[in-house]
Amino acid sequence: ILVTGSDDHLWKMWALPDGNIIMTGEGHADWLSGCCFHPSGTQLVTSSGDTTVRIWDFSKCGCILTDFVASASMDNTSKIWDVNSERCRYTMCGHEDSVNSIEFLPFSDTLLTSSADKTLSLWDART
Repeated sequence: ILVTGSDDHLWKMWALPDGNIIMTGEGHADWLSGCCFHPSGTQLVTSSGDTTVRIWDFSKCGCILTDFVASASMDNTSKIWDVNSERCRYTMCGHEDSVNSIEFLPFSDTLLTSSADKTLSLWDART
């Protein structure tokens, strides 16, 4: 399974290797800048040029609310956000250049960040 986001404001889930679209999500008002599976494997987080982050539940075929998401930043940090309060819970520092991507590892509380400083870092989201 693969998920893509694009400038048509949609994310699409594809079955591989046949390439059939098995699910589509709409609701963002601008292009999608990122798609990331939740560690449970039952949800997807999307970010958009409309400055929103949305959490999608596959079993409900729609957008839901959750308590945290993670973001990467050009200020050399990554952050875990509480969506309900719209506040940063944790700031992860350690890279020497911009953090270009962040991913939750499936079925865990571990985050992986990659940076323009040419390093990868693993983070425990619980701490």
